[in-house]
Amino acid sequence: MILLNYFKTGITSLKINKSRSFLTILGIVIGIAVVIVIVSISQGAKNLILNQIKSIGADVITIRPGRTPKGMSDVGGVMLSNSLKEKDIQALSDKRNIPEIVDIAPSVLVPGGVATGKERFEAMVLGWSAEWLAKMFDIYPERGSLFGEQEIKERAKVAVIGSRVKKELFGDDDALNKKIRIKGKKFRIIGILPPKGQVSMFNLDDIVLIPYSTAQKDILGIDYYREVLVKVKDEQSVPLVVEEIKRVLRNQHKITDPSKDDFHIMTQADMAQRINVITRVLSLLLLSVAGISLIVGGIGIMNIMLVSVTERTREIGLRKAVGATNKDILYQFLAETILLTSLGGIIGIILGLFFSFIISLILSRLIGYTWPFSFSLWAVIVGLIVSGVVGLIFGLYPAKKAAEKNPIEALRYE
Repeated sequence: MILLNYFKTGITSLKINKSRSFLTILGIVIGIAVVIVIVSISQGAKNLILNQIKSIGADVITIRPGRTPKGMSDVGGVMLSNSLKEKDIQALSDKRNIPEIVDIAPSVLVPGGVATGKERFEAMVLGWSAEWLAKMFDIYPERGSLFGEQEIKERAKVAVIGSRVKKELFGDDDALNKKIRIKGKKFRIIGILPPKGQVSMFNLDDIVLIPYSTAQKDILGIDYYREVLVKVKDEQSVPLVVEEIKRVLRNQHKITDPSKDDFHIMTQADMAQRINVITRVLSLLLLSVAGISLIVGGIGIMNIMLVSVTERTREIGLRKAVGATNKDILYQFLAETILLTSLGGIIGIILGLFFSFIISLILSRLIGYTWPFSFSLWAVIVGLIVSGVVGLIFGLYPAKKAAEKNPIEALRYE
């Protein structure tokens, strides 16, 4: 009951100076709101990326050339590596080597855009398997058809284009069987995809899909692949197949020391783990910035409370004269500070959640697909605890100053 009285008296004191009380907690409000926004947006980003990764399928394994990148210095080496070649695809496709592999599809990214006689569009030109794209993302041409293994073997100059590519190059005209140019080579459009937007790492509306053999040999003039996707019979087979892929590729490349692998393998679980680490590090960096705001807000509260102690010197003297102890005065000012910061924390949480929701809507419109709004209960709880702790820490010194005042000198204060 005594503690409740401290808070009741504190509420009365704060009501007397409403404007000053609000300005006092502004730093805390901003700090807590920023914490909530950072946690919500980073969690939303992580969920978005993980959902995109999962859409590829947990039974898909990605093989890339070059050793596993351990830093920015390794990225260039990976981009320039030419270790994955046709003989590797044939070895991995051989059921006698890895019977658990269901399908395999290499891919090649072709830089630059596409053009017609007058128009040009910076599309993503991908040499891949059209059947893989259709099955993986459940998208099939609304007009025309996909190319198959026969076109890949013949290195046919055919293309399947996304809806935006069609609109940018041909407008409302029919694009089927029309020609487009890629790196000076003419390709016949055999299929037009329906609007789909962003799926996984691809914007399917901006894609131009051509046979990977054509992209590799006829456009880029290379004998290697940038990426190979392997589909296994089920998710449980993934760890076993990963080890078998390593064994086959090491035999192909005459590698006896695993530390000298000229390829690296990624599963969906590996990608998810890396995304978790990256978002966690970024969140901690951003939260440290928000922590500075909370410290600044706490210093502001301490300064205001010191001013309040000076203004209420006669009140402190009067209370001590009628029997209040130093502990009573200390607890009274601490209660006021904790009330202020807790109120700031609550307002900050409400504003943080509101702005997080608004930002998620804005990002969804900007990037063209749903950015999930994430409500983090632990962030709300931490926000309330932190605001209370800030009040306790930064209110202790002013409260102690108030408690130590001499009652006689305090009563004489003008």
